[in-house]
This record gives sequence, structure tokens and C-alpha cells, in this order.
Amino acid sequence: MKKIISRFIVFIGISFLVSCGSLQERTSVKFDPNPAANQSTDTSHVKKALYSQFSEWQGVRYQRGGLSQRGVDCSGFVHLTFKSKLGLHLPRTTRMQSRVGKEIRKDDLKAGDLIFFKTGSASEHVGIYLEKNKFLHASQKQGVTISRLDNVYWKSNYWKSVRI
Repeated sequence: MKKIISRFIVFIGISFLVSCGSLQERTSVKFDPNPAANQSTDTSHVKKALYSQFSEWQGVRYQRGGLSQRGVDCSGFVHLTFKSKLGLHLPRTTRMQSRVGKEIRKDDLKAGDLIFFKTGSASEHVGIYLEKNKFLHASQKQGVTISRLDNVYWKSNYWKSVRI
């Protein structure tokens, strides 16, 4: 019995370390854009929408699994931002978000592109590119914030970029 409890505790501990959006995705990957609201090709519209989201959410604390202004994690923030500001439905978790869209080069980033980071051996992080080497995300230390891609930490942990 002790062995089972011990394994269960280890499993739970590992589950918490997997990614910032570690909630289990209950459905298959579905990219479900709302065409009437999809103006993501207009980068000035996208930038305006993203800065609007930042002004509404700036400083909201990081909370694993959170989906509200009481607390939000990185993939939850991306999920909510795309839904409310761009009319696009993205999966809830970082892992599932990394599987939608088309992978692009870091040099080709445009406002609204997703940026992924490997922040540990089994953890990932996601943010949304703004402009001029800046991206919007929910940071574990600062909450919802804007950071720079050329920051030593983010530069060294960069994984890939995806265009939705």
C-alpha cells in the first residue's frame, strides 16, 4: 500500500512540473477560428488587440490552471486572449497550442504569433509576439507582463514559433 501511495505522490508531483498549462486536454486538437471575427492578418489590428488585453490584465498573478483575473497561467492567458480579442479558439494547454498553426522562423515573427520556450526538462512556456522583439505572457514571477526575446533567459530557452 505504501508503494502505491508513494507512486501516486510522485505522479502528482511530476504532473505539476510538466508545463505551465498542465491541465489535461479532454478533446483532440481543434483549431476553430471564427471567420467573422478573424482579422489576424491585419497586424495593426492584432497589435491593438494585444495591447488592449495587456492593459486589462497587466500584473494579474500567475496561477497554475487559472483562467481568470484572480490568477492565470501562460497557456490559459494565450487561450483567453485569442478567444476574447481575436475571435479564435485555441487549445487550453501549452503542449496542445504548440501543435496548431504553422511553425515559422524566429526572424519572421509578426504580431499574434505564438512563441514557445522549454523552461525545464519537462516544462514549457508560451507567449504572444507583439513587436520589436517583445512578447506578452503570464510570467510565474511577474504575472501578466511584456518581456523581451533578447533577454538572456528567454533567448536561451527559446524553442519555436508558430503562426496561427
